[in-house]
Amino acid sequence: MIDFFSNMFGYILNFIYDFVNNYGIAIILFSILIKIIMLPLSIKQQKTLKKNEKLQEQIKIIQIKHKGNQERINQEMIELYRKEKMNPFSGCFSIIIQMILLFAMFYLVRSPLTYMKKVDNQVIENQKNEIIQELGDNAVSETYPEMSIINYVKEKDMKDSELYINMDFLGLDLNKVPQENFNDVKVFIIPALYVVSSFISIKISTSTGKKKNKFKELTDGKEKEEEIDSLEMAQQMNKNMSWLMPILAVSVSLLAPLGLALYWLINNIMMIFERLILNIIFSKEEEKENV
Repeated sequence: MIDFFSNMFGYILNFIYDFVNNYGIAIILFSILIKIIMLPLSIKQQKTLKKNEKLQEQIKIIQIKHKGNQERINQEMIELYRKEKMNPFSGCFSIIIQMILLFAMFYLVRSPLTYMKKVDNQVIENQKNEIIQELGDNAVSETYPEMSIINYVKEKDMKDSELYINMDFLGLDLNKVPQENFNDVKVFIIPALYVVSSFISIKISTSTGKKKNKFKELTDGKEKEEEIDSLEMAQQMNKNMSWLMPILAVSVSLLAPLGLALYWLINNIMMIFERLILNIIFSKEEEKENV
């Protein structure tokens, strides 16, 4: 399945590349296009999170009302989710989609000659063997052989070759892998920006639900107030999982060509603006409902 998406994305990315003739710009435009396609899912996810926030308040009331009777609590919670037509683990679906996109893009940037340029495998192997004969076994990376081929074609100034891809972007070579170029500080610019954008994105997505509510609990005939967090259970799981993608992506971005980190960086920047705009829109809708 991952191979299918990598091939499909490769056709789109190559179509854009043929117009702009720059791998970095093509990735940026490709990222914007994918984000637009995924926008309906993002809007649905945001609406679900907003609705889930309200449900968590009702769930907390149920927990306090039937404290000590877990079976009754579970029954009423199931009934509440059924009534509101909500799946407590709906946020996990978007995580699965992101995982598919992550690995599909990794395959694509790892082997752009195969997935993007659609170069015949025999042509790639022949060029690989030619480089080894000329420069030795170490001239071709075992992990990213196509990156070595692209770099060789660039150094030989073979711009007319079907193996050529222009990967120079704002003074950065998107062909490079940070792990293999520790002496080049520039290779860490895009991954570092990605880390910063990830923290901002997570902060925005989690801050909206961090509010406290007060509920009254009857204990031995006396009332006492409890200050509790309104987001628990499934939302807490979704929140924890929201950290999984950036941590995994940062790890992979250090091991993958810079093209992948650029894709994630642009995707994160767009996600930040998307969440800010949607939060404003949903807040105005809530104000109208409460009037």
